[in-house]
Amino acid sequence: MREKILKDIIESMKNKDKDRLSTLRLLKGAMQLEEINKKRELNDEEVIGLIAKQIKTRKESILEFEKANREDLKEKTEKEIAVLNEYMPEQLSEEEIIKEINIAFDEVKPTSMKDMKSLMAILNPKLKGKADMGFVSKTIKEKLS
Repeated sequence: MREKILKDIIESMKNKDKDRLSTLRLLKGAMQLEEINKKRELNDEEVIGLIAKQIKTRKESILEFEKANREDLKEKTEKEIAVLNEYMPEQLSEEEIIKEINIAFDEVKPTSMKDMKSLMAILNPKLKGKADMGFVSKTIKEKLS
């Protein structure tokens, strides 16, 4: 994954695709910072987690841009999200996510919100990077209440 991103940066330079290049450079910078903090090279799963975090941050920014009526910044950020999404694994549909949640419920047999941690421990490895964990958490809370 890391090599693909670095190769795509070079390709974006050659194609003079400034928007894509700037997004990939920001991603590369975030990867390098994370590698410095961990004192090792990131594996593919960690890179995907980092990309998911970048996408989440940008989605939050879009909400703020909408409040401030900044369509220009909103559009730029949406383009960045589109570029980052290219490196994410295929996202599961809501039905597939709910199916996984139901399987976890059958396994844990939760009785209260205290079981949320057990459910997330089962679902996190299966869904991380493939689903919006905020949606997963919200769905579990709705089922528990």
